[in-house]
Amino acid sequence: MTAPGVREIAAAVRCGERRAVAVTEAALAAIGARESGPDRLNAFLSWDAECALRAARAVDALAPVARGPLAGVPVAIKDNICTADQPTTCASRMLAGFRSGYDATVVRRLRAAGAIIIGKTNLDEFAMGSSTENSAFGPTRNPLDAAGGPGGSSGGAAAAGGAGLGPAALGSETSGSIRQPAAFCGVVGIRPTYGRVSRYGVVAFCSSLDQVGPIAADVRDAALLLRVVAGRDARDATSVARPLSELDEPGAAAAGLVVGIPQEYFPSELDPGVARICADAVARLRDLGAEIRSISLPHTEHAIPTYYVLAPAEASSNLARFDGVRFGARAPDPISIRELYEESRARGFGPEVKRRIVLGSYILSSGYYHRLYARAQQVRGLIADDFRRVFASGVDVLFSPTAPTPAFRFGEKTENPYEMYLSDVFVTPSSLAALPSLSLPIGRLGNLPVGGQFIADQWHERVLLRAAAALEESYR
Repeated sequence: MTAPGVREIAAAVRCGERRAVAVTEAALAAIGARESGPDRLNAFLSWDAECALRAARAVDALAPVARGPLAGVPVAIKDNICTADQPTTCASRMLAGFRSGYDATVVRRLRAAGAIIIGKTNLDEFAMGSSTENSAFGPTRNPLDAAGGPGGSSGGAAAAGGAGLGPAALGSETSGSIRQPAAFCGVVGIRPTYGRVSRYGVVAFCSSLDQVGPIAADVRDAALLLRVVAGRDARDATSVARPLSELDEPGAAAAGLVVGIPQEYFPSELDPGVARICADAVARLRDLGAEIRSISLPHTEHAIPTYYVLAPAEASSNLARFDGVRFGARAPDPISIRELYEESRARGFGPEVKRRIVLGSYILSSGYYHRLYARAQQVRGLIADDFRRVFASGVDVLFSPTAPTPAFRFGEKTENPYEMYLSDVFVTPSSLAALPSLSLPIGRLGNLPVGGQFIADQWHERVLLRAAAALEESYR
């Protein structure tokens, strides 16, 4: 029997058929059972039953008409998003035990809509990684394969959804960190247009790319979460006021849509099983009345190198504040201010974070800024121009694999960082172009899910959701 989803729970709580307390107790029991013992999933870094039940009781005390669109819905939060009542660690020793003095804007909006913040989920440290193996508190397991990883960096949030430990979660993305783990764990993940959702209260990694988005069991549930958290925020100058009517309930109709198939996203070396499942999805879209059109995004091959110039550069700047003085764990008994900085950062940061800080500092150093960072920004513009040209030609939405393979096993790519980075090869270009995109399950290879990706033009989440809902319906 399928566990109830976001809309089903909220409707039942609003009309009084279910109590928010009972829903929350069931979620807490499921988390406690799965996260105890040596075989735990390790999707959650923390959860607070007392806080969650207090919030649930407050929802039940409201008159039915006053209960919000997410009344009683348990929502997990990636642990780089600030919550006042639970720790925010970014899965790093640097922030172990840290508690924020405030809620992120997205958390405040969830609470105002009646959602119950059920716990904080695991991630690659400071969201730097593609497998959730870089967490200082241990890796998260893939709920469908204990020897495999859930992807990353939002691996804990996606694994919690794939394991049925809650109907919804919020993750964050710089370059596929929602979509790739959603594909590996068999759930839906959305990266909104950059600026659609406030980043206030999200611990910064790469400020020009970071974006919060929902993870849920199906497209309509994810769309509802997005509608709740989206919108202009005076605390975030990069957030944009756009009509939220664009995010109304998506209609499951692909007829009349022009779906572009990027040639560069279907290379000859693509996993044959993934290629076959994607070909079936394209055939389904054609049968649903969509026009299928082959298109080209010629600068795709430059996306990964471009990202790994821009992201480490911004990370080195953003993480400078974690020095043992302003923020972060402090080294004991330093003999000088220099030793305080060096020891605090050496002890607090893990290997992947250190690698990116060093690389980013080099990129931004005198003599290399213009040769590396400025040039990468120019290439980023060319990648965005590719998408603009395609959408201007009449294409409504693009379809591709989310990742070149199903979930890989623990340790498979850790010895070769570049191989790990290539797992994001299909999700990185649209991130650089600030486009909305979505991953949904389209099949399985053995017991491992395969994700299909839709990409739309900026602020066109509605057409993105329409295409995804139509394809999703075809599998039911």
